[in-house]
Amino acid sequence: MQLEVVFLPDNKRVKVRSGTTLLDASRSAKVSIRTRCGGKAACLMCKVIVPEQAGLASPNQNERLKLGSLLDDHYRLSCQARVCGDVIATIPEDPLKAAIRRQLALQAEDDGIF
Repeated sequence: MQLEVVFLPDNKRVKVRSGTTLLDASRSAKVSIRTRCGGKAACLMCKVIVPEQAGLASPNQNERLKLGSLLDDHYRLSCQARVCGDVIATIPEDPLKAAIRRQLALQAEDDGIF
C-alpha cells in the first residue's frame, strides 16, 4: 500500500511504503532535510513539524529521549519517525538562512525599501 507524504513549505509529494522514515521519504521527494549523524538520532538536526501525527508511528524510546518536551510542540525526528498513513510534514527554515533573511529585512528597512 502506497502512502502519501507531503513536505511543506515546498509542497513536494511522494508515495512511500508503510514503515519508511520521513528522512528516507524526503530523499525520494528530493527535499533537503539537514542531518549530520546519518539517521542515528544523534544530531537532532533533522527535526520536522507534524501537527497531525495520525500518519506516523508512535515515537520510539530513542526519539522520546532526544526530543523530550519538543514532542508536545509536534516536532519529530525525520530519521526516526516512520510513516503508517498519509502525512504532512513541515521542514523548519534552516537557522543560517533564517538569520540571513532577518538581516536582509533589517537592511531593507534601514534603506527605506519597506
